[in-house]
Order: sequence, then structure tokens, then C-alpha cells
Amino acid sequence: MSVQEIAEKIKSRVASSGFDRSVKFDTGGDGVIVIDGATISTTDAPADCTIKLSLDDLDSLISGDLNPTMAFMTGKIKVEGDMTVAMALSQLLG
Repeated sequence: MSVQEIAEKIKSRVASSGFDRSVKFDTGGDGVIVIDGATISTTDAPADCTIKLSLDDLDSLISGDLNPTMAFMTGKIKVEGDMTVAMALSQLLG
């Protein structure tokens, strides 16, 4: 699945959620997805929190096949910045 396809999946969940922070999913060479409130973009921008992971792991995370807490504990994802934003996002996506 491409970054753009995953961004579309995220958009449907975030649009009406009231999420008001910014998060960047950084998949390295595959690109980025930035959530800023209800806006989703694949253009790199600063964010309150950056989550680094592979594109496959991001797809699994969004699909519910990868537990965000376990992924963090096992090193599949790395979080930089405001950890409370990442936790709020995991509630939204999980």
C-alpha cells in the first residue's frame, strides 16, 4: 500500500474526531504523512510528535494488525517529541 492510500485511510478516522494536535508518520524513503488537526498531508512539515516506522508497519498499525504499545516496546516504531500526542493518536486509530 502506498503512503497516499494510507493517508486516505487515516483521513476518514481523523476528520470528525476532534483531534487537534499534529503528528508526522515518517516512513523514511517511502515518504511522510502529517496529521495537523483534521488536515492530512503527504508533504513534510514540523509536528508536535514524529513517529518513525516502516511503511508496512504503518499499514499494519492503521489496519489494527499491529498494537501501537507493543510496536513501541519492541522497537518497531520510534517516537520523537510529545509522547502524549502519540498516545492520544493511538486511542483514535486503535
